[in-house]
Amino acid sequence: MKINKRPLLTYMIVVIIVMVGLGILLAQLTRSYFINVFEERITVESEYVASYLKELSGNGQLTTNSLNDFSMQLNTGILLVSDQGEVIIDTLETLPMIQNDSKQSIITNIQLNEFPKRAGQLGEAVFYYPVQMNLEGVTGTLVVFSPVQSLADITKNIWLLIGFTLLLGIIAIFLVVFNVFSKYIRPIRSASKAATELAEGNYNARTFEGHFGEAGQLSRSINVLARNLHDMMSTKGMQETQLEAVINNMGNGLILIDEKGYILLVNKAFLESFGGIQKEYIGYLYHDAIPYPAIHETVQTIYMFEETISEKFALPVHIDRRHFEVTGAPIFSGNNKWKGIVLVFHDITEMKKLEQMRKDFVANVSHELKTPITSIRGFSETLLDGAMKDEAMMEQFMQIILKESGRLQSLIEDLLELSRVERDDFKLIVEEVELRNLLGELFPLIEHQADQKSIRLETSLDAEAEIQGDISRLKQVFLNLLTNAVNYTGETGLVQVSLQDHGESVTISIKDNGVGIPEEEISRIFERFYRVDKARSRNSGGTGLGLAIVKHIVEAHQGSIKVESEVNEGTTFAITLPKKFTND
Repeated sequence: MKINKRPLLTYMIVVIIVMVGLGILLAQLTRSYFINVFEERITVESEYVASYLKELSGNGQLTTNSLNDFSMQLNTGILLVSDQGEVIIDTLETLPMIQNDSKQSIITNIQLNEFPKRAGQLGEAVFYYPVQMNLEGVTGTLVVFSPVQSLADITKNIWLLIGFTLLLGIIAIFLVVFNVFSKYIRPIRSASKAATELAEGNYNARTFEGHFGEAGQLSRSINVLARNLHDMMSTKGMQETQLEAVINNMGNGLILIDEKGYILLVNKAFLESFGGIQKEYIGYLYHDAIPYPAIHETVQTIYMFEETISEKFALPVHIDRRHFEVTGAPIFSGNNKWKGIVLVFHDITEMKKLEQMRKDFVANVSHELKTPITSIRGFSETLLDGAMKDEAMMEQFMQIILKESGRLQSLIEDLLELSRVERDDFKLIVEEVELRNLLGELFPLIEHQADQKSIRLETSLDAEAEIQGDISRLKQVFLNLLTNAVNYTGETGLVQVSLQDHGESVTISIKDNGVGIPEEEISRIFERFYRVDKARSRNSGGTGLGLAIVKHIVEAHQGSIKVESEVNEGTTFAITLPKKFTND
């Protein structure tokens, strides 16, 4: 288990300082006490020695031997120096801790009257006390020296006791701190770390729960909080992911505007419809980011009336004109507080195109059917009114009726053919097709028509390319394009057919030097009944459905068709087909 050493060291240092301070104070107090005791004892001993010396002097027993025996018995040293500086008694030799130089220094100080007049200590283990006395008529200073070895032992024992007590204190403090850390500090620190990680967003953080008391309750509460936050954030993240997926993958554009007019959200469909990226919208005022007054008016209407509205309008988006149905609604919080508005953009451009295409189709079919029917009816009525009697006129009228009925039949057949190729269940009869042979079979069918206009047919079919496709449908495509090339090419014109092999695909190009197609009309030539030159088309016998059928058949073969044209210079149709047909 890892323990932070800083608080433990701090506690140890404090305890050591306190114990050392107490030891020093106790040692000083004890030392002072014993010094006072020894000083009192040496004072008493000095008085006793002075009395004893006077007694020995009075009995005539004051000899060197008796003084040495007396000093040894008391374990003291006696030094008597007269006021004239003469050493009368000297038993310091019985004290080995007093060196000769120290003794001489003491005698000199007494002779010079510089020796202390009160009890004192010499070194660490010798106490002394000076006494003025008169011995056998000689006045001098009596100094009694008493060694005290027990003082040093007492000091040593005090420090040993302090050291032992300090060691026990350190061990006790370590055990207490370790116990406190394990039961309180460590769980609190672990809980604090877990709480910090939770605050930083790591909802997988957990703390150890194997504690008791309030620390254990704190750990358990932190873990419960962490689990609840994890579950809540997981649920919230899942909901946000689902909501984001729904918003970004919904087919309609969506924009969210707050109560102050700032854009909070735009989805993927909105960006695809109007262009740009999110950072060009989010955080900006709606009238600065969206350059369409019609949308501004819709937003202002919702702000003004605070109700759901739905409007339709056309907007020039990039180079196209797109139609939208916009539904806008105000947003209110639970306490009915205004929060902003939401706009949903339904792109109805394709619907409008289909609707317009349907209208155009009905109008074109009606118009195309009306012309031959009117002609047939008119000439029939004329014949019935008596024109049949004129054989020349009757023959002329019958020729016109035949021609118009044939045109009517071609129109109906093309309509049926277009209906068949546009059906979802339209299928091709796929087989191996050798394109050079297929094109070669078509040239005789148009050579007569080309010869009538002195149009030259040039071919470049060197490549022997085989593809998978429907032979009859491919013949229909190329025959239609070759017929158009001859019909829209003037006298002595030129029609060129080429075949190129690209490995995985082939390209068949049909080029003429006829009237050409204006650039603005090229994108519409594959529409039903659309004619660049309506009068010229009708004169050529066209129904306006041929290129629409061609486009559907090429796309059914998983190919593509491109047109390049220039007015009075000619037109080139390039059809690219894959060699391998797949059933995707």
